[in-house]
Amino acid sequence: MLNALLFGLVASSALVIGAVAGAYWTPPGPLLASALAFASGALITALAFDLFQESFDRGGVWPSAIGLLFGAATFIVADMMLDRYIEGTGGGVSAFPLLAAVTLDGIPENMALGVSLLETTGSGTLTLLVAIFLSNLPEALGGAVGMRQQGRSSSFAIVVWSATAVVLALAVVIGNVAVSGAGEGLLAVLLSFAGGAVLASLADTLMPDAYREGGKWVAFATAAGFLLAFLIAEV
Repeated sequence: MLNALLFGLVASSALVIGAVAGAYWTPPGPLLASALAFASGALITALAFDLFQESFDRGGVWPSAIGLLFGAATFIVADMMLDRYIEGTGGGVSAFPLLAAVTLDGIPENMALGVSLLETTGSGTLTLLVAIFLSNLPEALGGAVGMRQQGRSSSFAIVVWSATAVVLALAVVIGNVAVSGAGEGLLAVLLSFAGGAVLASLADTLMPDAYREGGKWVAFATAAGFLLAFLIAEV
C-alpha cells in the first residue's frame, strides 16, 4: 500500500504543479494543446502495451475484451450523467462541477495505476506513471487558467486542483488495495476495465481538446508521446 501511495502522490503532484503555474501564467494555446496531445500518445502506449497486454496474458480473450468494453461503457455513462448535472446547474464554474469533471477523467487513470502495481513486471507501472503525470500537468495548467479567465482567484484555482490531487492519489491506493487478493481471471478483467475507461477518457476529453486548440499539428505531438512511452517501457 505504501508503494501505491507514493506512486499516487507522484502522479497527482503534476496537478498541483500545473495549478500553481496556471494560476500565474497563461501559456500559448498551441503549447497547451501539444502537451495534451503528447500525454494522449503516452497514455495510448500505457493502456495498449501494459494494461491490456497484461490483462490478455492473465485471462485470455474474453475476460480482457469484456473488461475493456465495460470500462469504456462505465466512463461514457458517468460522463453523460456529469454533463447533465452541469447543464442543470446552468453550466457555471462552481467548485463542485469543476472538481467532479477533472476527477471523473482522472479516477480511471489513477485506479489503473494502482492495479498495475500488481503486474508481474514493473515496466508497465513506470510507463503508466509517466503518462499520467504528463496528462495531469497540462490539464491542471489549462484548468487553472480557465478559472482565472472566468473570474476565480489564483488561490481558488490552486486549492481546487490540490484537493483533486488528494482525491486522485487516494484512487491509486484504492485501486491497489481493492484488488490485491484477486485471482488471475478477476485481475485480468479489472486491468482491461481500467484500460477501457482510460481509452474512453482519451477519446472523449483529452484528444478532442488538443485538436480543438492546436489543429492538425497535434498529431505529431501524439506520435511523439506514444514513442517516448514505448521506449520507457522497452528500455
